[in-house]
Amino acid sequence: MKNLKSHLIPLLLASLVPLGAMADVPGKHPAYLHALTDLRAARWLIEHRPGDARVSGDEDVAIARINETIDEIKHAAIDDGKDLRDHPMVDAKLDHNGRLHRAEELLNKVHNDIAREEDDPLTRGLRDRSVHHLDEAIHATHQAIVDASKNM
Repeated sequence: MKNLKSHLIPLLLASLVPLGAMADVPGKHPAYLHALTDLRAARWLIEHRPGDARVSGDEDVAIARINETIDEIKHAAIDDGKDLRDHPMVDAKLDHNGRLHRAEELLNKVHNDIAREEDDPLTRGLRDRSVHHLDEAIHATHQAIVDASKNM
């Protein structure tokens, strides 16, 4: 029995090494984590920009659509085996008007990241819903920029 344990333990440890090595290997969709980072940054930029009631209404719509996009992408990223705990810092030094413009830039970048052709039929619906929510967030953010420029 002792001889069996001495051979079994190294064999089990050796079988775990490939699993640990695969943890950092990107799956089919490496852009998901970048998209989540950019979405969180855009949401933060919009949430931390004071404005009048009309602009705030557009911002609320944008934030709601960003949250929906994040939820859809999280499902797709989890299905792809991604680690969702990576949350880089956001640059908070932008001025108030610059924040909406930067948020719009980030949202457009996310659109380019996630609107790619999808081979997996199981994740096509997630991608399509993500893009739909994202397009609405981009539109609402752009409308907030237009409304903010009227108030200047």
